[in-house]
Amino acid sequence: MQKFIGRENELAALEKACQTDSFQMAVVYGRRRVGKTTLLREFCKDKRAVYYTAIKTTPERNIALFGQCVLRSLAPELTNFTFQSLDDLCSFLGERCREERLVVVIDEFPYMAKKEESLLSVLQKHIDEQWMSGRMFLIVCGSSVSFMEDDVLSEKSPLYGRRTMQLRLEAFDYRRTADFVPSWSARDKAAVYGVTGGIAKYISLFDDQKTLDENIIDLFFKKTGYLYEEAENLLTQEFRDIEGYSRTIEAIASGANQFQEIVDKSHLSSQTVTYVLKNLMEVGILEKQHAITEEHNKKKSRYILKDAMLRFWYRFIPDAVNAIEIDRGDLYYRHAVKPLLSDYMGGIFEQICRQYTLEAGICGAFPCTVTSVGTWWGTNPELREETDIDVVGLDLRKKEAVIGECKFKNEITDKKTYEALQTRSSLLHKHYRVVQYLLFSASSFSDWLVQESRSEALRLIDIDDLYR
Repeated sequence: MQKFIGRENELAALEKACQTDSFQMAVVYGRRRVGKTTLLREFCKDKRAVYYTAIKTTPERNIALFGQCVLRSLAPELTNFTFQSLDDLCSFLGERCREERLVVVIDEFPYMAKKEESLLSVLQKHIDEQWMSGRMFLIVCGSSVSFMEDDVLSEKSPLYGRRTMQLRLEAFDYRRTADFVPSWSARDKAAVYGVTGGIAKYISLFDDQKTLDENIIDLFFKKTGYLYEEAENLLTQEFRDIEGYSRTIEAIASGANQFQEIVDKSHLSSQTVTYVLKNLMEVGILEKQHAITEEHNKKKSRYILKDAMLRFWYRFIPDAVNAIEIDRGDLYYRHAVKPLLSDYMGGIFEQICRQYTLEAGICGAFPCTVTSVGTWWGTNPELREETDIDVVGLDLRKKEAVIGECKFKNEITDKKTYEALQTRSSLLHKHYRVVQYLLFSASSFSDWLVQESRSEALRLIDIDDLYR
């Protein structure tokens, strides 16, 4: 049985709420595979609990199955009893939790609530008239982020004001991802983050008794691999017609990040791309990134895949399908994918370094207190060319900044990189003064840089430092 890893803060919050004697209602939500069910089942382990997972079916069927689940958990002696209505079922639960602390979990809640419009109102009625005076801990959980936010948490919801806590689960950061493969090198830990994006389900599939290459081949480049068909499975669960979504994601994974570039590469209409981008952002697969210090400049924005698994899948799997289908995916990976991993990991490494900069900056590791981190791109007027700054950490109060360059390739980072970063410092908004330069490397630094880093102006951070 796999050890429960991560989510200590979320688990502690649920435990604290459960220790009270009053009615509690938690709303738990987040994108698919992020670990919501694992968290809730861990929480329910030693408790008197009803755990029902809704399915895609009719409202009547879901209510009948929920009722059966309630009876199995609370009154197994009532073998031939059935609830006549949702109202009767809710009344029964209310009676059972009048004196006893009872945890009631409805997982995949949108599957029930979307098909049964009265469900939210019925729950509101029983919370107000019965459950509020009892000891129930109601937890509703869902993967449809937009539904949970708009129909459960918003002011227009019948349940508005009834919840006592909410948890939106996000993907693990690179440090927590590394906890699943503790014996691996820092470079391989970073690669696991790079192909899973910190999604709990995907990370849990990695076996640290095997090599990184063996895991990637087993999961992505074999017909039996869990992640071989995951991209299609994930999109099918979220959307009805996935062709437009697939073509849009493939265009972005291939390097298109501006709206018109995506339209051109996907060969879809502007209207379709607008609709698809909106939906992909709602479910947490895509995000719109703004150049830091210029968040209100609409021209300084671009679309990036927030889901690193899809980024990896759409970059490498479509061309590998024929090889995988004849059981030669391992050869394809070693000859056509592995040599490109360092290049693929470049953007992922920048993301890792930004996470590190924010955490270290808040903890006082830099000359200024960094509370906002991002990236910057634009035109260098002196050189008349497009350029970017991988890491920009801002102290919004003192108007100071640290800026960094990230190198994942297996080569020495040298003086030239540092000088190029220094020239870019003038490109930041005039109100921010750069107080330190950061160079991140997954390999090593030249002797000249090591000598230069003895001054406070420059800090060298190797990949092992990121995991200390």
